[in-house]
Amino acid sequence: MLTQPSPTQAPLPTIIRDCGFISAMGSTDQEIKLSIMDSRHANMLQDTSTLNTQTETVVGRVATPLADIPVQFKRYQSRNNQLALSALLKIETTVQSAIAQFGSNRIAVVIGTSTSGISDGESAYKQHLDSNQFPSDFDYTKQELGNTSEFIAQYLGTTGPCYSISTACSSSGRVFITAKRMLNAGLVDAVIVGGVDTLCQLTLNGFNGLEALSTSLCQPFSANRNGINIGESAALMLLSHQAIENQLTPENKHIALLGAGDSSDAHHISAPHPDGHGAIKAMQNALDDAGLEANDIGYINAHGTATPLNDSMESKAIHHVFGENTLVSSTKPLTGHTLGAASATEAAIAWYILNYDLPLPKQGCNDKASDIDIRLVEEECKLDKKAILSNSFAFGGNNISLIFGYTDE
Repeated sequence: MLTQPSPTQAPLPTIIRDCGFISAMGSTDQEIKLSIMDSRHANMLQDTSTLNTQTETVVGRVATPLADIPVQFKRYQSRNNQLALSALLKIETTVQSAIAQFGSNRIAVVIGTSTSGISDGESAYKQHLDSNQFPSDFDYTKQELGNTSEFIAQYLGTTGPCYSISTACSSSGRVFITAKRMLNAGLVDAVIVGGVDTLCQLTLNGFNGLEALSTSLCQPFSANRNGINIGESAALMLLSHQAIENQLTPENKHIALLGAGDSSDAHHISAPHPDGHGAIKAMQNALDDAGLEANDIGYINAHGTATPLNDSMESKAIHHVFGENTLVSSTKPLTGHTLGAASATEAAIAWYILNYDLPLPKQGCNDKASDIDIRLVEEECKLDKKAILSNSFAFGGNNISLIFGYTDE
């Protein structure tokens, strides 16, 4: 029988029971916290080997050795799935407790990605070009967008809904909306959500072809901003309404997805609407969904890609909704733009700030551009209100805003 609230009953809070995160910021809690507090600890590296033009750029690369795929799941062998498993292992005890409590058929897996196993496909095709033969272990299904969510479900033995969402850079933001709807409808009792993307030649050369890559560390909202850095990341969370019995990973605080808003303005295939119409709508929809006002938000993690068009648009949109009072920064200089994993990456950063009471990430922008009309985090300070809003804006005007904050269970 479905367990769902009556029409007059308010939905229960969607609580983040655990969070596993690995990126250029590190893989341990200590490394991640240090990177949030001081960007110099992030593994943002000069790269000259990936682009076909031999152009120099900066990438956010995971430095930690990745988890090995167990032999019984060797058909899922890919760097993307290794990255996913590395994050999953950090929350596996909590997930296993949820499976024991609710049943494997009541756990959903919804993952956002844009690369899946493309990097492994690139290596396989290179070998094919060199020897006219694919590697013996290559399977094209590794490149399917649903491969990582399928791997996670197979690894855990869950049999609930399982699929991937791929809407470019808002992919892993939409998984939170999907999870909230499934929980509110009573279709499942817990949802593993997140985003996973790995560095590959396809995306780096694609963005280079758009003349969107920076040759140095990206500078969001700066007068000298000139493009993005690409990164790789895996961020997974377990969401549920009900508490997880016998949870081995202690929760310091009850942190919830308070609200989620989206919009699709379809202004242009790769450029945002210059006045931020879709961004404004997504942020306002998130506030409405959370039942919050603009002055309840203490920090905005901006999409902040450091391209001239995005930062100008986003500044206008944030100013329209929040004025100049809410603190803003972009964490892209810590991770690179992790594409389909970006929303989940920045959701994880929000979770770390809330869970460990960390200072807000500084923008470090000493030369704020004249077209930027928002209040950037320039000095060390902490969140002084109840919630954080995180933006992710994708090609085609596919926009997501998520609000995270404290809640009573």
